[in-house]
Amino acid sequence: MTLYEELVARGLIAQVTDEEEIKNMINEGKATFYIGFDCTADSLTAGHFMALTLMKRLQQAGNRPIALIGGGTTMIGDPSGRTDMRKMLTREDIDHNAECFKKQMERFIDFGEGKAIMLNNADWLMNLNYIEVLREVGACFPVNNMLRAECYKQRMEKGLSFLEFNYMIMQSYDFYYLFKNYGCNMEFGGDDQWSNMLGGTELIRKKLGKDAHAMTITLLTDSQGKKMGKTAGNAVWLDANKTSPYDFFQYWRNVGDSDVMKCIRMLTFLPIEQINEMDKWEGSELNRAKEILAYELTKMVHGEDEAKKALDASKAVFGAGTASADMPTTALSDADFTDGKITVSKLLVLGGLAASNGEAKRLIQQGGITFNDEKVTDFAFSVEKGQTDGAVVKKGKKIFHRFILG
Repeated sequence: MTLYEELVARGLIAQVTDEEEIKNMINEGKATFYIGFDCTADSLTAGHFMALTLMKRLQQAGNRPIALIGGGTTMIGDPSGRTDMRKMLTREDIDHNAECFKKQMERFIDFGEGKAIMLNNADWLMNLNYIEVLREVGACFPVNNMLRAECYKQRMEKGLSFLEFNYMIMQSYDFYYLFKNYGCNMEFGGDDQWSNMLGGTELIRKKLGKDAHAMTITLLTDSQGKKMGKTAGNAVWLDANKTSPYDFFQYWRNVGDSDVMKCIRMLTFLPIEQINEMDKWEGSELNRAKEILAYELTKMVHGEDEAKKALDASKAVFGAGTASADMPTTALSDADFTDGKITVSKLLVLGGLAASNGEAKRLIQQGGITFNDEKVTDFAFSVEKGQTDGAVVKKGKKIFHRFILG
């Protein structure tokens, strides 16, 4: 099976501009491709996983990845998939986030000499002359075509700022710049980026009279794609300080039955033959498939030792029903208690199970919280200090958090 055939078999390809040429290039290891990552936070999330694993697959086959940090485009904000304008970040915030991205990407991609390269589009976008851009680049973009793009359609009713309207031009210019200066002949991205990617290929062809190519990777099924990178209202980060290896493992362990094999096929490096056999699994075997998915992805992000710990902790909690040493834990100080007591709602906030007292109240009223296996129904319910040492609070059916006295 060729690399391109494997990508198809894994359900990764949504659409391409020149299939035969793209197929030959990546199968022969001749593609220099880029994927862009805007730095809107100081950590990548589970939602970036597909792009990172795709880059790794292609590099292993001899192709050269360019990881493009969007230090410049983040100053504008991509309207794709948004119903409102993104938060405006400072240059200092963006630079800090870019540095965090680099450290995480190195776990997936080999940036050794002559291999993958990492660039920041702030290095060229921030120095552009506005009038020059309008004359040399803007003239290549018919406004009527831009307004038909999906990335803009969903924003027209609520209002699309002129700032965001320029995002397509900036992303297209990135591809144009990389083509000229780094021999980048291909751009990959999610299928929600198709309009922006076509803009880049057309700009190169109009300005240079040369061929460039675009290929989009599919998202997961609608149900999984909408929650990709999100759980319990919070992002699932690749930074262990934001999402513990255990919680990261649990996110993937809890995917729906209808999504687990799709996730395994798209995101892991298990052989296609093995995955095809797993496709036949039903019932309780799907729980085993979920453990395999969670273990493989946790191993990629946090290392084999952490993946084993998370697996053992998960089995301890869901198998024997007992707390594990590797369960996410919060140490309580004397200052957390009032007259030797603390409310369970406060524990929820301290443990990161609720973002605020209001959310904690809602969770308790909905009957989704237990303290040491006792359902909590009263927002004001409190426990003695001695009861909290080693206590386990459960949110819903699958999220556990332990508290100890510091």
